[in-house]
Amino acid sequence: MNTVLQQEVLRFNRLLGLIRSTLKQLQQAIKGEVVMSPELELISQALFDNKIPEQWMKRSFPSLKPLASYIVDFVNRLKFIQEWIQRSSKRILVVRLLLHAKFPNWCQAGLCSKV
Repeated sequence: MNTVLQQEVLRFNRLLGLIRSTLKQLQQAIKGEVVMSPELELISQALFDNKIPEQWMKRSFPSLKPLASYIVDFVNRLKFIQEWIQRSSKRILVVRLLLHAKFPNWCQAGLCSKV
């Protein structure tokens, strides 16, 4: 994977983890299993108002969209990254197959050690 793709994957994984954990905490607070903290209250109010919670925006890509459109955009970005990874891995596989078919083993070792 190239550097840009790795950075994007890390950033989106962190954001996805934050969204997942805050929604889980909020769900527990609504059930009464944990105390509703001021942070969770702000997140709850933002979700109710169809706004992106401030805590999420600190780690998110810039967006002026309301929450519903933001989530659709977020899912589309995740799909794009997944396709990017699949295309990158296919190119690597094709190069490896070409090397295997065209060059003897001693030559492959030399070429692969340079990469």
